[in-house]
Amino acid sequence: VIISLFHIIGPSFCRMHLSMRNVVIIPLLILFHGLLTLARPATFQQDFKVTWSESHLKLVEGGRVIQLILDQSSGCGFASKYKYMYGRVSMKIKLVSGDSAGTVTAFYMNSDTDNIRDELDFEFLGNRTGQPYTVQTNIYAHGKGDREQRVNLWFDPSTDYHSYTILWNHYHTVFYVDAVPIREYINNEAKGIPYPKSQPMGVYSTLWEADDWATRGGLEKIDWSKAPFYAYYKDFDIEGCVVPGPASCASNVNNTWEGAAYKALSPVEAKKYQWVRTNHMIYDYCTDKSRYPVPPPECQA
Repeated sequence: VIISLFHIIGPSFCRMHLSMRNVVIIPLLILFHGLLTLARPATFQQDFKVTWSESHLKLVEGGRVIQLILDQSSGCGFASKYKYMYGRVSMKIKLVSGDSAGTVTAFYMNSDTDNIRDELDFEFLGNRTGQPYTVQTNIYAHGKGDREQRVNLWFDPSTDYHSYTILWNHYHTVFYVDAVPIREYINNEAKGIPYPKSQPMGVYSTLWEADDWATRGGLEKIDWSKAPFYAYYKDFDIEGCVVPGPASCASNVNNTWEGAAYKALSPVEAKKYQWVRTNHMIYDYCTDKSRYPVPPPECQA
Protein backbone atom coordinates (compact mmCIF):
# COMPACT_ATOMS: atom_id res chain seq x y z
CA VAL A 1 0.00 0.00 0.00
CA ILE A 2 2.82 2.40 0.90
CA ILE A 3 4.71 1.64 -2.29
CA SER A 4 1.61 2.26 -4.40
CA LEU A 5 1.01 5.55 -2.61
CA PHE A 6 4.54 6.72 -3.47
CA HIS A 7 3.80 6.09 -7.15
CA ILE A 8 0.74 8.33 -6.83
CA ILE A 9 2.11 11.25 -4.84
CA GLY A 10 5.44 11.64 -6.59
CA PRO A 11 8.95 12.58 -5.51
CA SER A 12 8.06 15.26 -3.00
CA PHE A 13 6.89 12.54 -0.64
CA CYS A 14 8.89 9.57 -1.85
CA ARG A 15 10.83 9.04 1.37
CA MET A 16 9.92 5.99 3.35
CA HIS A 17 10.65 5.54 7.06
CA LEU A 18 10.35 2.10 8.62
CA SER A 19 10.74 1.54 12.34
CA MET A 20 10.43 -1.88 13.96
CA ARG A 21 9.63 -0.78 17.51
CA ASN A 22 7.06 -1.41 20.20
CA VAL A 23 5.44 1.97 19.69
CA VAL A 24 5.23 4.55 16.95
CA ILE A 25 7.95 7.07 17.76
CA ILE A 26 7.41 9.47 14.85
CA PRO A 27 4.47 8.41 12.65
CA LEU A 28 4.67 9.40 9.02
CA LEU A 29 1.67 11.48 8.07
CA ILE A 30 0.96 12.19 4.43
CA LEU A 31 -1.61 14.77 3.41
CA PHE A 32 -2.72 14.34 -0.20
CA HIS A 33 -5.91 15.83 -1.63
CA GLY A 34 -7.39 15.86 1.85
CA LEU A 35 -6.50 12.21 2.53
CA LEU A 36 -4.52 11.60 5.75
CA THR A 37 -2.56 8.36 5.68
CA LEU A 38 -0.58 6.82 8.54
CA ALA A 39 2.43 4.65 7.71
CA ARG A 40 2.72 2.40 10.75
CA PRO A 41 5.94 0.79 12.09
CA ALA A 42 7.54 -1.98 10.08
CA THR A 43 7.18 -5.58 11.14
CA PHE A 44 9.51 -8.42 10.27
CA GLN A 45 6.71 -10.39 8.62
CA GLN A 46 5.65 -7.55 6.33
CA ASP A 47 8.94 -5.83 5.48
CA PHE A 48 11.55 -8.59 5.66
CA LYS A 49 11.88 -12.14 4.45
CA VAL A 50 13.91 -15.19 5.42
CA THR A 51 16.55 -15.87 2.78
CA TRP A 52 18.30 -18.85 4.29
CA SER A 53 17.28 -21.67 6.69
CA GLU A 54 13.93 -20.57 8.08
CA SER A 55 14.22 -23.17 10.87
CA HIS A 56 17.22 -21.27 12.28
CA LEU A 57 15.49 -17.91 12.57
CA LYS A 58 12.90 -17.22 15.25
CA LEU A 59 10.82 -14.30 16.45
CA VAL A 60 11.11 -13.99 20.24
CA GLU A 61 10.01 -11.56 22.94
CA GLY A 62 6.57 -11.20 21.43
CA GLY A 63 7.93 -10.73 17.91
CA ARG A 64 10.00 -7.69 18.86
CA VAL A 65 13.34 -9.51 18.53
CA ILE A 66 14.73 -11.72 15.77
CA GLN A 67 16.94 -14.58 16.93
CA LEU A 68 19.45 -16.01 14.46
CA ILE A 69 20.85 -19.48 15.17
CA LEU A 70 24.05 -21.14 13.96
CA ASP A 71 24.79 -24.83 14.54
CA GLN A 72 26.62 -27.56 12.66
CA SER A 73 23.70 -28.07 10.32
CA SER A 74 23.25 -24.48 9.14
CA GLY A 75 23.48 -20.75 9.64
CA CYS A 76 20.68 -18.42 8.54
CA GLY A 77 19.82 -15.04 7.09
CA PHE A 78 17.11 -12.54 6.24
CA ALA A 79 16.68 -9.54 3.95
CA SER A 80 14.41 -6.58 3.29
CA LYS A 81 11.65 -7.14 0.76
CA TYR A 82 12.47 -3.83 -0.92
CA LYS A 83 15.58 -2.15 -2.23
CA TYR A 84 16.55 1.45 -1.52
CA MET A 85 18.47 4.12 -3.40
CA TYR A 86 20.47 6.09 -0.86
CA GLY A 87 19.35 6.49 2.72
CA ARG A 88 20.12 5.63 6.30
CA VAL A 89 19.77 2.12 7.73
CA SER A 90 20.12 1.23 11.39
CA MET A 91 19.53 -1.79 13.60
CA LYS A 92 20.31 -2.90 17.12
CA ILE A 93 22.25 -6.15 17.47
CA LYS A 94 23.38 -8.30 20.38
CA LEU A 95 26.20 -10.46 19.10
CA VAL A 96 27.12 -14.07 19.81
CA SER A 97 28.32 -14.41 23.40
CA GLY A 98 31.07 -16.51 24.93
CA ASP A 99 33.49 -18.39 22.71
CA SER A 100 32.35 -17.15 19.29
CA ALA A 101 35.58 -17.76 17.35
CA GLY A 102 34.95 -18.68 13.73
CA THR A 103 31.48 -17.13 13.59
CA VAL A 104 30.50 -14.12 11.51
CA THR A 105 27.43 -11.99 12.17
CA ALA A 106 26.77 -9.65 9.26
CA PHE A 107 24.63 -6.60 8.55
CA TYR A 108 25.03 -5.13 5.07
CA MET A 109 23.48 -3.54 2.02
CA ASN A 110 23.82 -5.26 -1.34
CA SER A 111 22.67 -4.55 -4.89
CA ASP A 112 22.24 -8.31 -5.48
CA THR A 113 23.74 -8.06 -8.95
CA ASP A 114 26.14 -10.67 -10.29
CA ASN A 115 28.60 -8.73 -12.42
CA ILE A 116 28.83 -5.17 -11.10
CA ARG A 117 28.03 -5.41 -7.41
CA ASP A 118 27.65 -2.55 -4.96
CA GLU A 119 27.83 -3.51 -1.29
CA LEU A 120 28.32 -1.87 2.12
CA ASP A 121 29.37 -4.36 4.81
CA PHE A 122 29.40 -4.67 8.57
CA GLU A 123 30.91 -8.06 9.51
CA PHE A 124 31.34 -8.91 13.19
CA LEU A 125 34.11 -11.46 13.63
CA GLY A 126 33.79 -13.81 16.58
CA ASN A 127 36.47 -14.18 19.22
CA ARG A 128 37.82 -16.44 21.91
CA THR A 129 36.33 -15.69 25.32
CA GLY A 130 37.90 -12.58 26.80
CA GLN A 131 39.28 -11.24 23.53
CA PRO A 132 37.83 -8.12 21.86
CA TYR A 133 35.23 -8.40 19.14
CA THR A 134 36.43 -7.18 15.75
CA VAL A 135 34.17 -5.44 13.25
CA GLN A 136 35.23 -5.51 9.62
CA THR A 137 33.81 -3.05 7.12
CA ASN A 138 34.09 -3.34 3.37
CA ILE A 139 32.85 -1.35 0.39
CA TYR A 140 32.12 -2.61 -3.11
CA ALA A 141 31.69 0.02 -5.80
CA HIS A 142 31.08 -0.84 -9.45
CA GLY A 143 32.00 -4.47 -8.76
CA LYS A 144 35.29 -3.76 -6.97
CA GLY A 145 35.72 -4.56 -3.28
CA ASP A 146 38.82 -5.49 -1.27
CA ARG A 147 38.52 -2.32 0.82
CA GLU A 148 38.61 -3.95 4.25
CA GLN A 149 39.15 -2.10 7.48
CA ARG A 150 39.03 -3.71 10.93
CA VAL A 151 38.31 -2.12 14.28
CA ASN A 152 38.33 -3.73 17.72
CA LEU A 153 35.18 -2.70 19.53
CA TRP A 154 35.76 -0.87 22.81
CA PHE A 155 32.96 -2.71 24.61
CA ASP A 156 31.52 -6.22 24.80
CA PRO A 157 28.80 -6.27 22.11
CA SER A 158 27.40 -9.60 23.32
CA THR A 159 26.07 -8.43 26.70
CA ASP A 160 23.58 -5.84 25.41
CA TYR A 161 22.17 -4.32 22.24
CA HIS A 162 24.15 -1.66 20.39
CA SER A 163 23.17 0.40 17.34
CA TYR A 164 24.90 -0.10 14.00
CA THR A 165 24.14 2.35 11.19
CA ILE A 166 25.00 2.79 7.52
CA LEU A 167 24.55 6.28 6.07
CA TRP A 168 24.72 6.32 2.26
CA ASN A 169 24.17 9.55 0.35
CA HIS A 170 25.62 11.52 -2.56
CA TYR A 171 28.48 12.89 -0.46
CA HIS A 172 29.85 9.96 1.49
CA THR A 173 29.14 6.60 3.10
CA VAL A 174 29.60 6.38 6.87
CA PHE A 175 29.52 3.37 9.20
CA TYR A 176 28.47 4.17 12.78
CA VAL A 177 28.65 2.19 16.02
CA ASP A 178 26.42 3.76 18.67
CA ALA A 179 26.60 7.10 16.81
CA VAL A 180 30.42 6.89 16.65
CA PRO A 181 31.71 6.94 13.05
CA ILE A 182 34.22 4.15 12.49
CA ARG A 183 34.53 4.43 8.71
CA GLU A 184 33.98 7.13 6.11
CA TYR A 185 34.19 6.60 2.35
CA ILE A 186 33.94 9.92 0.51
CA ASN A 187 32.43 10.28 -2.94
CA ASN A 188 35.43 11.20 -5.07
CA GLU A 189 33.98 10.29 -8.44
CA ALA A 190 35.17 13.65 -9.73
CA LYS A 191 38.67 12.19 -9.31
CA GLY A 192 37.79 8.99 -11.13
CA ILE A 193 37.25 6.92 -7.99
CA PRO A 194 34.25 4.54 -8.04
CA TYR A 195 31.35 5.29 -5.71
CA PRO A 196 28.11 3.29 -5.36
CA LYS A 197 25.50 5.54 -6.91
CA SER A 198 23.66 3.76 -9.71
CA GLN A 199 22.14 0.65 -8.12
CA PRO A 200 19.57 0.33 -5.32
CA MET A 201 20.50 -1.98 -2.49
CA GLY A 202 18.59 -4.25 -0.15
CA VAL A 203 19.28 -4.73 3.56
CA TYR A 204 20.64 -8.11 4.66
CA SER A 205 21.71 -9.92 7.82
CA THR A 206 23.30 -13.33 8.28
CA LEU A 207 24.92 -15.55 10.90
CA TRP A 208 27.34 -18.11 9.53
CA GLU A 209 30.53 -20.11 10.05
CA ALA A 210 33.77 -18.81 8.51
CA ASP A 211 36.54 -20.27 10.62
CA ASP A 212 38.87 -20.43 7.63
CA TRP A 213 39.43 -16.64 7.97
CA ALA A 214 37.25 -14.92 10.56
CA THR A 215 39.29 -15.19 13.77
CA ARG A 216 43.02 -14.46 13.67
CA GLY A 217 43.11 -15.19 9.97
CA GLY A 218 41.67 -18.67 10.41
CA LEU A 219 44.05 -19.80 13.18
CA GLU A 220 41.20 -20.00 15.69
CA LYS A 221 38.59 -22.58 14.67
CA ILE A 222 34.98 -22.76 15.70
CA ASP A 223 34.25 -24.89 18.77
CA TRP A 224 31.08 -26.74 17.90
CA SER A 225 30.76 -27.99 21.47
CA LYS A 226 29.68 -24.41 22.30
CA ALA A 227 26.90 -24.49 19.67
CA PRO A 228 24.23 -23.42 19.07
CA PHE A 229 25.34 -19.80 18.67
CA TYR A 230 22.79 -16.98 18.87
CA ALA A 231 22.64 -13.39 17.62
CA TYR A 232 19.71 -11.05 18.27
CA TYR A 233 18.33 -8.18 16.19
CA LYS A 234 15.70 -5.54 16.91
CA ASP A 235 14.63 -1.92 16.24
CA PHE A 236 15.18 -1.72 12.50
CA ASP A 237 15.09 1.77 11.01
CA ILE A 238 15.19 2.34 7.27
CA GLU A 239 14.99 5.71 5.57
CA GLY A 240 15.48 5.63 1.82
CA CYS A 241 14.03 5.91 -1.65
CA VAL A 242 12.10 2.71 -2.25
CA VAL A 243 12.73 0.97 -5.56
CA PRO A 244 10.58 0.64 -7.58
CA GLY A 245 9.38 4.17 -6.98
CA PRO A 246 9.63 7.67 -8.43
CA ALA A 247 12.94 7.95 -10.27
CA SER A 248 13.45 11.52 -9.05
CA CYS A 249 13.42 10.51 -5.38
CA ALA A 250 17.12 9.64 -5.21
CA SER A 251 18.12 13.09 -6.50
CA ASN A 252 15.79 15.02 -4.21
CA VAL A 253 17.96 17.38 -2.13
CA ASN A 254 15.21 17.57 0.47
CA ASN A 255 15.66 13.96 1.51
CA THR A 256 16.61 13.83 5.18
CA TRP A 257 19.80 11.86 4.60
CA GLU A 258 21.01 14.46 2.07
CA GLY A 259 20.61 17.38 4.48
CA ALA A 260 23.35 19.69 5.71
CA ALA A 261 23.90 17.60 8.85
CA TYR A 262 24.79 14.57 6.71
CA LYS A 263 27.02 16.09 4.03
CA ALA A 264 30.17 15.68 6.12
CA LEU A 265 31.20 14.57 9.59
CA SER A 266 30.51 17.21 12.22
CA PRO A 267 33.47 18.45 14.32
CA VAL A 268 32.32 16.21 17.18
CA GLU A 269 32.00 13.21 14.85
CA ALA A 270 35.39 13.93 13.30
CA LYS A 271 36.97 13.88 16.74
CA LYS A 272 35.32 10.55 17.58
CA TYR A 273 36.37 9.16 14.20
CA GLN A 274 40.00 10.07 14.83
CA TRP A 275 39.81 8.50 18.29
CA VAL A 276 38.63 5.21 16.78
CA ARG A 277 41.30 5.19 14.11
CA THR A 278 44.05 6.03 16.59
CA ASN A 279 43.06 3.66 19.37
CA HIS A 280 41.02 0.83 17.91
CA MET A 281 41.83 0.30 14.24
CA ILE A 282 43.89 -2.88 13.74
CA TYR A 283 43.85 -3.16 9.94
CA ASP A 284 43.49 -0.77 7.01
CA TYR A 285 43.88 -1.95 3.43
CA CYS A 286 45.21 1.50 2.57
CA THR A 287 48.38 0.85 4.59
CA ASP A 288 48.82 -2.82 3.64
CA LYS A 289 51.88 -2.60 1.41
CA SER A 290 51.97 -6.36 0.87
CA ARG A 291 48.63 -6.10 -0.94
CA TYR A 292 49.00 -2.60 -2.34
CA PRO A 293 52.61 -1.41 -2.81
CA VAL A 294 51.00 1.69 -4.25
CA PRO A 295 47.96 2.75 -2.18
CA PRO A 296 44.65 2.58 -4.07
CA PRO A 297 43.51 5.94 -5.45
CA GLU A 298 40.73 6.42 -2.90
CA CYS A 299 43.31 6.13 -0.10
CA GLN A 300 45.45 8.84 -1.67
CA ALA A 301 42.39 11.03 -2.26
